[in-house]
Amino acid sequence: MGNSKKNLTILTTGGTIEKTYDESEGSLENRETIVKNKLLQKLRLPYTEMKVSCLMSKDSLHMDLKDRELIRDAIKEAAKTSAPIVVLHGTDTMDQTAKFCFQTYPEVAVPVVFTGAMKPMGFDDSDAAQNVTEAIFAAGILDAGYYVTFHGRLFNVPNFKKNKDRGTFEELTQ
Repeated sequence: MGNSKKNLTILTTGGTIEKTYDESEGSLENRETIVKNKLLQKLRLPYTEMKVSCLMSKDSLHMDLKDRELIRDAIKEAAKTSAPIVVLHGTDTMDQTAKFCFQTYPEVAVPVVFTGAMKPMGFDDSDAAQNVTEAIFAAGILDAGYYVTFHGRLFNVPNFKKNKDRGTFEELTQ
């Protein structure tokens, strides 16, 4: 492995993982990416050079085909650097976006790992730090392809689904 720096691209799209509370409005909304200031600067990754690109700040329930195409095109562009990619995405439609990318750009030459959170990053009991840390680690060791990491589990795209009752993801059963 050595001590050389490894590159990693993080694409942010919004979702619960990046929602922030506005005291004046009393609302929990996607406004701008907070992953760099709230999480990444707290991680000790001396051998990882991270490039963070904010594609949008949107609740995934409001994403449409154009948003998914934008994400796929950003993955295509980022993959040119040969660096692994982590996509931060809302959990409600993460499966749709990951499967869309898998179907429309199957020849991806780097690992692309999707993750999100059930509770926003700023909450004490948020799962954001765990999920992002797992995604960063997984992206560094996986073969090229599409994956989802969530709550200590790794899933191959398209073989996963969200279990809303349990508040997590699980493998599809045939």
